[in-house]
Amino acid sequence: MRAETFPAYVQAAVAGYAEDNVRCGRWPEQGALDRSLAEFQSLLPQGLATPDNHLFEILAGADGPAVGHLWFAVEDHHGLRSGYVYDVDVDPAHRRQGHARRAFELLEGMAAGFGLARIGLHVFGDNAGAQALYRRLGYTVTGLDMVKALGAGAGQAAR
Repeated sequence: MRAETFPAYVQAAVAGYAEDNVRCGRWPEQGALDRSLAEFQSLLPQGLATPDNHLFEILAGADGPAVGHLWFAVEDHHGLRSGYVYDVDVDPAHRRQGHARRAFELLEGMAAGFGLARIGLHVFGDNAGAQALYRRLGYTVTGLDMVKALGAGAGQAAR
């Protein structure tokens, strides 16, 4: 990712992550933007220079234009060196054209070069399109969060 695009990326990604968490009921609307920003700041304390984090612009072709982004981190969990996709998004006008699939295919080659055992990611439960893409790419479900809203707190976020 180019340094000049990073601030706009963060602004949009923070807002989008807050909206996703509110929409699916994980977070209450109040404070969601602040919570999202705090998570981004804790994960990318040095911005683009944060060690083991790789942020990319997804290009429509070899010469662009940029149609999305992908944020990938190399992490060690329980003695297993693996990758984690923190964020991927393709602009709505460019979706369903294979850009995300190609980005993941390139990412897998990079991950292999890092000697990673696997790549993980999170997908929101209501994002059927992304879930279908990940299944086609060979990703499997490793857990499933569920929630049931109760009584007076039914309009409140579950987490």
